[in-house]
Amino acid sequence: MVAGESTHETDLLVIGGGSGGYAAAFRAAELGIVTTIVERVPSLGGTCLHSGCIPSKTLLSIAELVRATRDAKAMGIKFGEPKIDVEAVRSWKTGVVGKLAGGLDALCKKLKVEKLEGFAKFEDSEHVAVEGGNVPRVRSRRVIVATGSKSIPLPGVNLDTPRLMNSHTALDFQDIPARLLVVGAGYIGLELGTVYAALGSTVTVVEMLPTILPGGVDGDLIRVLARRLKDEFEEICLETRVIGMEEIEGGINVEFDGANVPKTKTYDKVLVAIGRRPNARDLQLDRTGATLDKHGFIKVNERFQTDDPRIYAIGDVIGNPMLAHKASREGRVCAEILAGKDSVFEPSSIPAVVFTNPEIAWTGLTQDEAREQKRDVVTKKIPWSASGRAVSLGRTDGLTKIIFDKATQRVLGVGMVGPHAGDMIAEGALAIEMGAVARDVAATIHPHPTLSETIGEVARMMV
Repeated sequence: MVAGESTHETDLLVIGGGSGGYAAAFRAAELGIVTTIVERVPSLGGTCLHSGCIPSKTLLSIAELVRATRDAKAMGIKFGEPKIDVEAVRSWKTGVVGKLAGGLDALCKKLKVEKLEGFAKFEDSEHVAVEGGNVPRVRSRRVIVATGSKSIPLPGVNLDTPRLMNSHTALDFQDIPARLLVVGAGYIGLELGTVYAALGSTVTVVEMLPTILPGGVDGDLIRVLARRLKDEFEEICLETRVIGMEEIEGGINVEFDGANVPKTKTYDKVLVAIGRRPNARDLQLDRTGATLDKHGFIKVNERFQTDDPRIYAIGDVIGNPMLAHKASREGRVCAEILAGKDSVFEPSSIPAVVFTNPEIAWTGLTQDEAREQKRDVVTKKIPWSASGRAVSLGRTDGLTKIIFDKATQRVLGVGMVGPHAGDMIAEGALAIEMGAVARDVAATIHPHPTLSETIGEVARMMV
């Protein structure tokens, strides 16, 4: 830092304008803390808004609409084959993101949060250099790091070509490739794979592990999704990995190794979605007392305080689950702690949703986790073929499942797969958070005919 350069003074500096960062900054400002937020790009929202949750769900909504026009034949309604205007779809997606980004920026001004653009790096525990912006340096009494995470590249592959996409560039939606390879059968790979499949791509998925959605998703829920994906995708090749890629004229030639090597070897585009890692290593945290664990996450205590008492951290950068709603809640709690409030982050469950077709949603304990913990539980489930609403939608391929403590009948976990599962899982999260027992859920009147009735029906199996 050159002597004499201006230094911006603030009480709280939030590094990162994503779901956790802006939630923390806004809550801190509401509580009277003079707050500044620094973000790499001009608008707030981070990965979730600009290159993650919102654009992907916008494209998923479009894909669902296309799928609905095709499925309507069974109901006696016939549409012509949809014509996809790629530029118009991209424009719609950009408009959705722009509206939400504008709302965040307006709220930032309303709450008098100072917004700086640039890339932040620590000089020491109270000074942060901001590269690429109008304000070169910030001095802050306290700092919240909320820098999120980024896509992991495929090891050993160094192709520099637009044909090789990650979760960010796939959402740019430049075209609809005739043949698409998705590397990784986690939620990002499957969600984007279903988008491109619905819009016309022939999609192949490879996953090195023996199941789709590896990482603890309930097997009963996975099986329902897997059956439908067999119709949407050309191939799902488990226990198979990519060992090489070469760009050729008109595509990418891929070399595989494993138990289920794909029939196709050449693809118009390849999407790599093998996971995410925290954005922590470029912050120069070594110039402070904050430290990283062996996985690159920032170490924090139960109050989100790092090993440096001036510095706090929230969201993806402190560990799993990497979910926007988790980061937002952590951000608000952290701001309240800094304001002196008696606030804690102690959720009984954090819901998760995979926005595939059908959706998978779960919260609390899974059956495998109960088994690993040697918990004495009772599991009840019903297929959606028993739901009048599901039958009327022509979507009876769903399932609702609840895990109860055997002795108390307390709700420990809820999982479901089917259309709009993500919209319904909050009831399960509330039941777990409030310590509800089977009778509480069964006695709650669910409107008829709705998919939510399946939750009450499962609970009644325990009463």
